[in-house]
Amino acid sequence: MKNFAIKLVWFTTIYVFVFAGLCQTNVTLPVIMTLYCIGIPLILFMVYTVLHDDYKTVRTFKDWYGDHPMETLEEEEQ
Repeated sequence: MKNFAIKLVWFTTIYVFVFAGLCQTNVTLPVIMTLYCIGIPLILFMVYTVLHDDYKTVRTFKDWYGDHPMETLEEEEQ
């Protein structure tokens, strides 16, 4: 997910913010509708790409978070 999928997420997020900002200005309706019609498939493509990404990890739920010490996690489970 580090390569294409995360870049697509960032691009889509910026696109949505720009679209929302343009909706608050006096941009003509055909331009807004064109951006809207591009944005919907872009969001759907982003969701599909993230869900089907071949990201593999060796971590499990027992590993908790990377900044959480394992000793504390072991003590909490007992």
